[in-house]
Amino acid sequence: MYLLDKYPMLENCMDSINTSIKEIISSYESGCKILTAGNGGSASDSEHIAGEFLKSFVKKRPIDKSIASSILEASEDKEMGQYIINNLEKPLEAIALTSHPSMTTAFINDKEPYLVFAQQMLAFGKKGDIFLAISTSGNAKNIILASIVAKSLGVKVVSLTGEHGGKLALLSDIAIKAPAIETYQIQEYHLPIYHHICLEVEAHFFKENR
Repeated sequence: MYLLDKYPMLENCMDSINTSIKEIISSYESGCKILTAGNGGSASDSEHIAGEFLKSFVKKRPIDKSIASSILEASEDKEMGQYIINNLEKPLEAIALTSHPSMTTAFINDKEPYLVFAQQMLAFGKKGDIFLAISTSGNAKNIILASIVAKSLGVKVVSLTGEHGGKLALLSDIAIKAPAIETYQIQEYHLPIYHHICLEVEAHFFKENR
């Protein structure tokens, strides 16, 4: 396995990683989606994760034939319709809760800053969804509050933390604890972990390499 070949120190995380992959696949098969959030570097990670799900990572992702047919019907110019079909890729639905600056800055200004992700969870979260909650300390208040709202909605919480896990790990359905204490080292492990998750999930749904 590439992940353990390159990062053998992640062996103790593999059970939680593999369980996360199965839960995400099950969620997508049920017509649900992924929500993700983090702060600072972990906010960038949440955007990165969403990006890997929303477009092709390493597999070809042709759009459904029924959608392709509808695009052709909607296009007066058939050449333009075919251009759209040839270049769109089938997404796996994912929302980074860090991606809405107008809403988040308004909410932070008008209401309670620590609830900015919780507010979006209330808006987007549905039973069967997965919340990939990222906090290197495991104690980021805004992530914990969003996780509480997630669980109240029937959204499963999969957390990426450091080795201590913090309060977030205790709250999570699945906790992936990177084997490090320093923030930058934890983040260095989070990248290959979520890349592996994205690769495995994509490979379940799409078979042909680009």
